[in-house]
Parts: sequence; structure tokens; C-alpha cells
Amino acid sequence: MSNKIKGKYGEDIAVNFLIKNGYKILERNYHFSRYGEIDIIALDKNTLCFVEVKTRSSNRFGTPLEAITKTKLDKIKKSAYSYLQNITGYKSFRIDAISVLLTSNDNTAEPVINHIKNIEF
Repeated sequence: MSNKIKGKYGEDIAVNFLIKNGYKILERNYHFSRYGEIDIIALDKNTLCFVEVKTRSSNRFGTPLEAITKTKLDKIKKSAYSYLQNITGYKSFRIDAISVLLTSNDNTAEPVINHIKNIEF
């Protein structure tokens, strides 16, 4: 599976996970200028959540969460602030991370999902 396909698959898993846990999905792959994109923007009750999703097939080269660098987090923050400038009505927001570890190459086994709320470095 290519990295692009794996990433899309992981995002689909993360969206389903969030929906099952009561989140409302507002946007996917929100692009902002040169800063990049936010994988998922969702609403958790009254809190706006900007969610970064990382998917891996194994931990051989580190966990999925270890792939979220300070530089990547800074880009997510800039994109989030841009998004917040264009909307009203949300008093609180946070940045979350979801790691998806695929446990088999043929997608038959359940992936391991780890949701970290309000990540900070």
C-alpha cells in the first residue's frame, strides 16, 4: 500500500472513530496557503478540534505520534488560527492527534487507534 493510500485509509479510520465517539466532522483536509493542511476539523460538544492523523504499518521506524514534529505542530497551529479567523461562535478549541497503527498488510485485523487530546510540545 502506498503512503498516500495508507494515509487516506488512516484518516477514514480516524473519522469513523471520532463519529463513534460523538464528534461531528466539519471539514477534512483543510488547506491553508503554504502552511499545509489540517486532516480533520471536528466538533466535540462545544469545542472545535483540529486533528492531525498519522498512520503507520509498524513501529519499526517509530510510532505514528512520533512523526508529529514541532515544525508540523506549528503549521497546524497557523492553519487553525487562519480557520478561526473565518468563523464565529466557537469559544474553545484544541489540537488533537490520532495515531492509527495497521496491524496487518491486508487490512483484515483491527487497527490500533490512539487519540491524544490537546497535544502540546
